[in-house]
Amino acid sequence: MFVSFFPRPKLFFWSLVLWTAVCVGIWYSGANGLGGVFGLGAAPDPAQAGRVSVFWSEPFLWFYLYFTIATLLFAAFWQFYAPHPWTRWSILGSALILFITYFQVQVSVAINAWYGPFYDTVQAALAKTRPVTLDEFFAELVTFAGIAFIAVGVGVFSRFFVSHWIFRWRTAMNEYYMSYWPKLRSVEGASQRVQEDTMRFSTTMEGLGVNLISSVMTLIAFLPILLQYSYTITEMPFIGEVPHALVWAAILWAAFGTGFLALVGIKLPGLEFKNQRVEAAYRKELVYGEDHADRAQPPTVGDLFSNVRRNYFRLYFHYTYFNIARIVYLQTDNIFPYIILAPSIVAGKITLGLMQQVLNAFEQVRSSFQYLVNAWTTIVELLSVYKRLRTFEMVIHGAPPPPPEVEDQRAAVA
Repeated sequence: MFVSFFPRPKLFFWSLVLWTAVCVGIWYSGANGLGGVFGLGAAPDPAQAGRVSVFWSEPFLWFYLYFTIATLLFAAFWQFYAPHPWTRWSILGSALILFITYFQVQVSVAINAWYGPFYDTVQAALAKTRPVTLDEFFAELVTFAGIAFIAVGVGVFSRFFVSHWIFRWRTAMNEYYMSYWPKLRSVEGASQRVQEDTMRFSTTMEGLGVNLISSVMTLIAFLPILLQYSYTITEMPFIGEVPHALVWAAILWAAFGTGFLALVGIKLPGLEFKNQRVEAAYRKELVYGEDHADRAQPPTVGDLFSNVRRNYFRLYFHYTYFNIARIVYLQTDNIFPYIILAPSIVAGKITLGLMQQVLNAFEQVRSSFQYLVNAWTTIVELLSVYKRLRTFEMVIHGAPPPPPEVEDQRAAVA
């Protein structure tokens, strides 16, 4: 799964974590102020925070250059140390996806900064606390449109590039497995594992990986903003004043949801894995029946379909209570920030613009901490696909494929 696309995967991913930590440490240790060496020495302008021009301001251009240099150094090392036919896509392609993810987080930061002046303008116009002209109002809308158009362009390019990146990973896995096809062809469901599971695995891994990185970057970007707002909003309902109230509320609520839903959905990975097995067995018998008159007889097909039905009905039951728990939590999540802000809203301590900024920042931080909550069903699917491909690869390394009942027992334990 990984060795086909990445050079020496275990060492590669550990080196990636280490190199990322080093680059982040160097950046925050003073490299972020060295842009002057390249003529990019201007300090960040707070007035640009909610404007389109922030994306080509000197601090941003210096970060783009820094990221490019760090990426090329890492790629050059691995190309020298362990040459791999898919290096351009696995390293440089992954770096581009990482950069796009960072850029999209910065778009969210820019929109959050835009919320403040725009909603304060709306409040001033509605309450008639100061004169607001039509030109001023439309100017704020044009600013948002500029940020949104950039976000749309980057998003469309991201989807296009990621689609190609995913198919390159699938191609690498396909070539790797087909080179061992004489060993693998006797494994139950071998054709499905090569044709379908490789695509599902690469697609799901990309989605989960990008969302995880986006969640981490969002936390890095928005936690300081939420911490800053906590100096204004210090009181929590039913508790009173709490230092850094917004930060603690976001962390504790997200941690509760993650633990709660992980516990409720603990049986789902094993059932999803078994579901793929019974579907594969049913499909395989039907395929044999196309070419052999003695295969796919009604009693055999009936038994196989009964296994499919039985497992689906178990899935439906377990997903019912899981979805009840998940939906109740997420619906409560919609009003949770208003509950936290209630004392400050009632006391009139915040403006409409500040409230919108706090709500958006709070939502970004909560969503980042709720990564497992939002991705749990996808993780369940990935685990089941991973188990199938991992069993598949055991044969490549000389181990006999486990009987179906053994795989089912492993899935049930998981």
